[in-house]
Order: sequence, then structure tokens, then C-alpha cells
Amino acid sequence: MQSAPSHPFPPPGVAPEPESSQEEVLPRQFGKYTLLRALASGGMAKVYLAIQRAVAGFEKLVVIKRILPELARDPSFVEMLLSEARTAATLNHPNVVQTFDVGEVEGTYYIAMEHINGEDIRSIVRAMKRASVTEFPMEHTLTIVLGVCAGLAYAHEKKDLEGNTLDIVHRDISPQNVLITFSGDVKIVDFGIAKSSEAAVSDSTTAGQLKGKVPYMSPEQARGGALDHRSDIFAVGIMLFELTTGRRLFKAKSEFDTLKLICDREYPKPSQIVPGYPLGLEAIVMRALEKDVESRYQSARDMQADLENFIRVERIAASAVTLSNWMKMLFEDKITEQKEALQDVKQLADVIASQRSVIETDMFPGTTSGGTTRSGTDVGAYTAIRQRRGRRWAVVGAVSAVVLVGGALVVAFQQAGQQPDDQGQTNSSKPAPPTAEPAAPKGKLTIKSEPSGAYIRIAGELQGAKTPTTLEKLPLDMEIEVKISMEGFEDHVATVELDVDKLEDLLEVRLVKGSVTLVWKVYPAGAQINVDGKRWDGKGNKMEELSTGPHKVVIAAAGHVPQVVKFTAKKGETKTIDIKLVKGSPATKPTGGDQPKKPKGTGMVSVASRGGFCSNVIIGGKSVGPTPTPPTPVPAGPVGITCKLADGRSVGSGTTVEPGKTKRVSITIPK
Repeated sequence: MQSAPSHPFPPPGVAPEPESSQEEVLPRQFGKYTLLRALASGGMAKVYLAIQRAVAGFEKLVVIKRILPELARDPSFVEMLLSEARTAATLNHPNVVQTFDVGEVEGTYYIAMEHINGEDIRSIVRAMKRASVTEFPMEHTLTIVLGVCAGLAYAHEKKDLEGNTLDIVHRDISPQNVLITFSGDVKIVDFGIAKSSEAAVSDSTTAGQLKGKVPYMSPEQARGGALDHRSDIFAVGIMLFELTTGRRLFKAKSEFDTLKLICDREYPKPSQIVPGYPLGLEAIVMRALEKDVESRYQSARDMQADLENFIRVERIAASAVTLSNWMKMLFEDKITEQKEALQDVKQLADVIASQRSVIETDMFPGTTSGGTTRSGTDVGAYTAIRQRRGRRWAVVGAVSAVVLVGGALVVAFQQAGQQPDDQGQTNSSKPAPPTAEPAAPKGKLTIKSEPSGAYIRIAGELQGAKTPTTLEKLPLDMEIEVKISMEGFEDHVATVELDVDKLEDLLEVRLVKGSVTLVWKVYPAGAQINVDGKRWDGKGNKMEELSTGPHKVVIAAAGHVPQVVKFTAKKGETKTIDIKLVKGSPATKPTGGDQPKKPKGTGMVSVASRGGFCSNVIIGGKSVGPTPTPPTPVPAGPVGITCKLADGRSVGSGTTVEPGKTKRVSITIPK
């Protein structure tokens, strides 16, 4: 690891590199790293996606955090920040996002961190909702929490070279700070930064107000008391409670009210929320949530051991392999886009590296580069790459685990249309100081549609205005994808390109009526049909003029289990749905009177399919793999079933399971 600079802050008379008010020119070299793209700016740092290259073809994508100049001028802040970052860099564990490097380049301080290819827990829950998965699978919850416990145990027990415990406390364990990679690994982000930032920044500095997320604070943290590693264990207990019950533990109208809930209320038991909740797991949750720190788990390793024992006793199939498969199912489209985006990143980095090697060769006397001296980055060599990668940078940003000094953040970089300009470097042994250049010109596009009032997306990003409108500050010399859409009409996609000779352009489109027809046959006959979130109030069983692309149909009737059907239609296609709703209602609880009581015990469900196969079946919120499925244990009563097809569609179903019996369900795959 690069050693810290001998001076923890700039010497008198040497100010850190000022931040220009103009857009920073990227890509460019930054010490031994190549800054590829600015991802985000926080209260303490600016964050970049970068690549590190070394001898023998070594290369690694990393995340670079450059400390903001105004904070770099505070000697006490820099000294404490670098001290904490160096401590974080000593953590080397599979369940902890690694800090690779801490140092100084160009008069500013930076931290180089691991680039994570995955999603945080909060994003996973959102993806589950989009996939109509109502429960976080127990086996995946336990795999994740085990990984968090293992990472915390390692950090809490970490010692220096002299054998002294470093007393590392995370202070901000929460769903946003736990990442799951697409290969099934569990990663904790943002170790050490909260501690240093609280100590180093004054109360008047908003960047220093990092005290953890209120709904995941321990009672002692909520009271502002002294903290140790057991505060992190309490936060793990909150996450375990929420993931296994589907209910927030501490949530109120304001942060003050939430703090009162943490400090004053009696915490509910999971079994009070989920009938049949495993008592062994409940004991683990409630011990982690003890208000008295002496009654709580005294180490994360003890909690990890109890969880592992529970998994063995209950024979739960918790593993990184099944977690990886589940993640790939939830984020299949994003993974595909990400692979394409990273290919472009690699090509761009190759071009930059080749140009840099020419510069370095020319700097040594007596060497040549094929008889030609070249300087800077060859603009023409990567212009085509820039044009293709514009729409993909959002994907790269979305999967970059960016650990801001102001807190861990998985950045979804939405400004995909803003491309960096090109920059050359002088061919001398000492680069000339940067000079201010006029801001690069931007383009303007006026968009009109017939009929008006259509939505506009630029490079996939929804714009605030509808047609007709004029969009300004658009990038030049690159293809811009414009998508215009309106309910009942086909989407219109166009590509425009602005340049210095054509700074303004006009795009006029006439939208065409949708050509997709939906026909349904459902039982009972009076079932309610909702298409794409809107209730069908028309007559008959046919809906016309739907647009091409994905659609979601929900069929519901009183006293029956609702079913969800997702399909993707091509132009002029007719889709037919034939559904028979099953009696029962998993979303409705009995209110007393003559209503039947919910049966106790467990049963089994196995699923087969006709007219095709399900690439993945979700039974009661649990992913069980492709059809035919083995008998799967479920609580007795109504059970929801979702069949995921290879083409991205979903077919909903359901059944009612009797205690001690196996119910076999056959799903008909619509053509």
C-alpha cells in the first residue's frame, strides 16, 4: 500500500488544487490511476470510477475518493481522516469492502477502494417488489446476516502489529451499507470513516454530521452515549428482524419520534408479526436487540455461531451459490447491460494506457516511438467508444459500491448524457500547470409530438417536461437516444447528434396508435382486471391499442387469490390470458365472526408446468428453481406462486395447502 505523505496537510503557502467551476476534463491520469468517470460528490469527497494498471498486464477497477479542497485545508481533519483510512486499509476480509490505498496526488488526498459488482439490501428489496416477490427468502436472509456477522467479528477483533485491539466500531450498519455481489458475496462498506469524521469536523460543518441512520441506531447511540462494538450487533438485530418479518422495527413520523421508539418502547417479538416464526431464530433476534448492552450478544462471533447452529438444526439451504442465483434472477437485465458497459470501459482504458506509454517513452532521452513523437490522448482513437458508452455509464455507476466519506452510497449515475471533453497533455518532463479554458458549448433540442403531452426520455432518463418542450445543455459529437412515449401509442425512438455546426435541432414525431390486443378469459367472470396499474372499466374481455413492450396484468376477485401475469408484446400481436382464480386471500386476515381460522402447521407444494417450463418458481416468497419443483414446505393456508419465464415474463398462480399434505400445482404457460 502506498505510504501516507510525510506531511499530513499541505505546507504553508502550498494550497490544495482548487476545484474549477468548469466541468472537469476526463478521462485523465491521477497518479497511478486513470480517472474514467466522476460518479458523485458528497459532503467530504468527490468520487470517481478509475482503473489501476501495473506491470505484467495487471489491471483493476477501483473507486477513488478525492477529499474536497476546503476540508483538505483543515490539518486536524486531514490527519484524523488519513489515520482512520489507514486503519480501514488494514482490514482484509471477504465480507468487508477493502481500502487499497491512501495517499496524496496533485496536492489533494485520496482513498482508493474496492469496486463492488452488486446491489445493497435496499435495492434488492425494491427489485423484489418489481418481481412480485413478497417475502425475503429465509435462506438468503441468513446467508447475508452470517456474512455481516463474520465481517463485523473480524473488524471488532482486529489488532495492530503490537497486539493491541484497534477498537473499530462501524456505527452505521444498515441496509444501504450491506452489499450483495452477483456472485453471492456479502460486503460491508464504510468502516472507520464515521468515527474519524465525527471527531474531526466541527458541528457547523454539515459534512461532519455523520452519526448513523436513525432507524438502525442502538439505544446508547440514540441517547448520544459512548459506543462499542455491541452497538453494531444491535443494528444487525434490527436488519435480521426486518428481513424475516417484512416489517420495519423503528419507523415514526420524525427522527425524534423514531429515537423515542428505540429508547422507550418495548420491542415486539417476530412471532407477534409472523405466526409460526421459528422460536430458535426469535431467540437470536431478541438477544441481539437487548437494550442492556450486558444482556446483548457480547461479540458478533457469538451471534454468528448461534445462527450457524440454527441453520444446521433447521436444515436450511443457506449458501452463497443459491444467493448468487437469486441475485442473477432479480437483476438479470442489469447484469447484461453492465457487462456491455464494462467492455466499453476496458476499451477506453486500453486506449488511454497505450497513449500514456507513448508519453512515458518520449520522456526518456534517446528513445523514439516509431519515428513520431506523440503527446496526450489520441482523441480519434476513442471517440467511437465514447459515443457507445454514453448510455451505459449509468449502469457502471449503479453497480459501483461508492463509499463516500459522508456515508456509504451505491451510486446510480443518472447524468448519462453528460460526456467528458478531450484533453491533451504537453510532451515535456514536467507538465505545464493547467490553464482555465472556456466552457464547452452545449446543444439544444426542441421536441414536438402529435398528440402533445408525451413523456420524453434522454438516454433512458425520464425528463421533467412533456412535449412540446426544448431541452438544453445537451452534449455534442455523440449520438443521443430520444424516446417519446404516451399511453395508448407506440413508443417512438429516435437518434439525434448535435455538433458545433448544428447546436440546435428540431425533432417532430407523429405517434401511432398501439397495435397490441389483449384478450382474457378468467374465472370468476366478474373478476377485476388491472392492466399496467389501471383498472379496466370497459365492456367485454378485450383491450386494444396497447403499446408494444412489457405489460403487467393483475386479476383479482373477492374471496380469491389474485394472480399476476407479465408479458412482452410485439407490434400487431394478440395476447390471450386464460386464468382460473383459486379461492382464498393471502392478503386478507380474518376479522372474527364466522370467518374460518387460519390453519396451523405446514404442508408441501410442488409445481409443474404445461406448454413450456418455468426458469424459476417462487413459492410463498421463496425461490425454488425451475419446474418441476421438489415438494417445498410452506405454512398451511393460501400460498402465492410465481412462475418466471426465460423471456422475462411472469405467470402468477396460487393454491391452498392443508396441514401435513402435499399440494401439486400445474401452471399453464401462455403462448
